[in-house]
Amino acid sequence: MIAHDGMYIDGSWRPAAGRDTTEVVNPADEQVIGVVPAGTAEDVDAAVRAARAALPAWAATPPARRGEHLAALRDALAARQEEVAATVTAELGSPIGFARRVHAGVPVAVAGSYAELAAEHAFEERIGNSTVLHEPVGVVAAITPWNYPLHQIVAKVAPALAAGCTVVLKPAEDTPLTAQLFAECVADAGFPAGVFNLVTGLGEVAGRALAEHGGVDLVSFTGSTAVGRSVAAAAGAAIKRVALELGGKSACVVLPGADLTRAVTTTVADVMRNAGQSCNALTRLLVHADHYEEAVRIAAEAVQDYVPGDPADPATRMGPLVSAAQRERVTGYVTRGIEEGARLVVGGPGAPEGREKGHYVRPTVFADVTPGMTIAQEEIFGPVVCVMRYEDEEEALRIANGTVYGLAGAVWAQDEERAAAFARRMDTGQVDINGGRFNLLAPFGGHKQSGIGRELGVHGLTEYLQTKSLQF
Repeated sequence: MIAHDGMYIDGSWRPAAGRDTTEVVNPADEQVIGVVPAGTAEDVDAAVRAARAALPAWAATPPARRGEHLAALRDALAARQEEVAATVTAELGSPIGFARRVHAGVPVAVAGSYAELAAEHAFEERIGNSTVLHEPVGVVAAITPWNYPLHQIVAKVAPALAAGCTVVLKPAEDTPLTAQLFAECVADAGFPAGVFNLVTGLGEVAGRALAEHGGVDLVSFTGSTAVGRSVAAAAGAAIKRVALELGGKSACVVLPGADLTRAVTTTVADVMRNAGQSCNALTRLLVHADHYEEAVRIAAEAVQDYVPGDPADPATRMGPLVSAAQRERVTGYVTRGIEEGARLVVGGPGAPEGREKGHYVRPTVFADVTPGMTIAQEEIFGPVVCVMRYEDEEEALRIANGTVYGLAGAVWAQDEERAAAFARRMDTGQVDINGGRFNLLAPFGGHKQSGIGRELGVHGLTEYLQTKSLQF
């Protein structure tokens, strides 16, 4: 049992204003493993005031010096990678191997990238008779989700600090222990008091208070599109900037002539990672009619490699979902798919055999999914693959672009130029070509209702800057 009784505000841990707490539950065995304070508007106000007071000095700190602090943060995170991985496994249910490689490993690299960018970025440029300054936007409210708890924190906090902003973080209530570890690393890195602040609590209380606070200049939110709308509305009422990374219903299009086995197995693996709890998961697999049934067979076989198990076991490739509510959401969609006429190939709505305790679901493959079905339009956020048939490239493009989302996508083809030409017509923020690898320096973000703004690399840095022109 890990019991925290404080918030990290103005460079120190202090008691919460109220007495309410939030329990942290291990999704594998449903046991309470931690307790953190449930922050109030009073806690949020104290954190914002500390961030506002620290802003002038931090904004005036030379960028290279800010980069040195971020390098120290990178090193602090690297020193505690095993602890981070174990914590993520305990409160999210991510398999320990994936937690080590991705949940703990990627944030170290992202923090390091912003240490370098802070020192290298041109915060001033000359355009004709003008000097254009790129200045910090101010106090940033970072509201992060539970599915990649440390990565999403670092992807917001690191560029904001590199830009010269100060930050108040409100992490997801399901995974606050990882955020507490991050705050400890910030303290170890020697950042000035008030530059980073942490308030734990419920979204409808602490999150709302933070989004609406008059002392916040920009709200960066990652989560569902529905909650993103309310965050944008609250920020818009105060004419403050927002950055939103929201939902997805990403399509993987396999063009005729592509390596079908590799395309299908790679897509299944993409959907199964993190138990399907990835906003950019390629949950719609589009295959030409001539190769459709073969693709369904390959997908069904590939899913067999993902047997739900104990996330603390290094051999486990898929753990439970994060919560009972998430389990009910996913099984509800699976049931809806069956009711609407999709062909259930593998899986189903029941608990996996031997996993009645814990928030486990069956990895599922649907075939004969049509564009109008609920499971083809709405984000399930679980290990569910929808295999869809198309007759020609134009139909494939219509299906791929035929949702309100546009976060990610993929194209497989025998010819890379043909795949790239198709990808250019996809209405989405990022497209993988023939299994292209994730690039932490490339901009990540969506079109349409998948969000506003970008994270990672220089594009993520500029989200936290505003311009000023001096005319001579």
